[in-house]
Amino acid sequence: MPPLRPSLRLPRALELPHTYAPRQALRPNHIIYRQGQPLRRCMANVPPKKNADPMSEWRNPEPSKWPNRIRLLMLPFIGAIIYSMWTDESIKTDTPSIAEKDALLKRENGVSEQSPMRLRMEQFIKQHQKQIVAELEKVDGNKFIIDSWQRKEGGGGISCVLQDGNVFEKAGVNISVVYGRLPRAAIQKMRVNHKALDPDVESLEFFASGLSLVLHPHNPNAPTVHLNYRYFETADELGNTNAWWYGGGCDLTPSYLYDEDAIHFHQTIKQACDKHDKGYYPPLQKVHRGETRGVGGIFFDDLDETEKDQEQLFSFVQDCLSAFLPSYIPIINRRKYMPFTEDMKQWQQIRRGRYVEFNLVHDRGTAFGLNTPGARVESILMSLPLTARWQYMHAPVKGSREERLIDVLKKPKEWV
Repeated sequence: MPPLRPSLRLPRALELPHTYAPRQALRPNHIIYRQGQPLRRCMANVPPKKNADPMSEWRNPEPSKWPNRIRLLMLPFIGAIIYSMWTDESIKTDTPSIAEKDALLKRENGVSEQSPMRLRMEQFIKQHQKQIVAELEKVDGNKFIIDSWQRKEGGGGISCVLQDGNVFEKAGVNISVVYGRLPRAAIQKMRVNHKALDPDVESLEFFASGLSLVLHPHNPNAPTVHLNYRYFETADELGNTNAWWYGGGCDLTPSYLYDEDAIHFHQTIKQACDKHDKGYYPPLQKVHRGETRGVGGIFFDDLDETEKDQEQLFSFVQDCLSAFLPSYIPIINRRKYMPFTEDMKQWQQIRRGRYVEFNLVHDRGTAFGLNTPGARVESILMSLPLTARWQYMHAPVKGSREERLIDVLKKPKEWV
């Protein structure tokens, strides 16, 4: 009879391995649909509904009963798994990754206020992605393409994109949930702002999640808007949180300046900021070629325990993201059908070219995404417009509306 194994293996034995985990394909909210593909039905004799939205299950998911049934079916196997782990010397007892831990926690317990911040942030951005998509579909009259993707290193995302709509030439509302490992060089670079990171390790597990949104309207009178809110966390070899921080912001980028739009946008954001700290609005804007990207907004990064505790900062990020729809929807509804000329459209294309430059050179979220191993470049570059123009040494006419915009971008105004 083999000697008894340490009891530490029992808890690991109770965790269903990936090969026996409930298959995600059975959950409606994990099903991937592509535009132009028919909706698969479980009952072949039930005819599909006419004019049914193929993404209705993503937009309004129903609770699945399968996980409980699978647990019952798996009971006979659990005993065999425990016995195997109790007697087999070859079974490894490596510490599970944070991706594996989070998958088990979500499967068994769902997400609550007691869950790790990683899971709470993921749940929050997924809920708001659906709300934002639903409201933008009302504005445009067309549906978004919903594209779900997975990373072999852990995590994945949902890309919601609308192209050539009635109002938006291109609109994207993406979320990403990324697990991986930071190499030593990246750790050393991040320690400039986060001293909690251990400088002596070769690598650290990390988790990053965020919601990114960019809307490019057809009408030159309607402004482009950019938004990103994100959470980053590292973990030591035992899976304990090593360092964490929040970052993000949003800004309005018009081709033609309407003061009332800028004032409304800034007032809404300021109200969200002032609930938490009157010093949060407005941080300094970055400049590219002597100009700011737009008429401003809020920009912050590296908000961690040196600023406020984690719950306070999470609440701040929640209020900022929740302020987006009331800050932008009234503006787009005022401007989306205004008349414009071909010259106005050409000016919009030139301003979009400058927007592309700014995004690729200065946007920290874009830079991090493009340098992450296994990154999904298609989703990262979602922020770029369908069309843009780079015209050599272009200068607006003196005294024109175009020149007034440039003057404001070079010497930013305080709108509230």
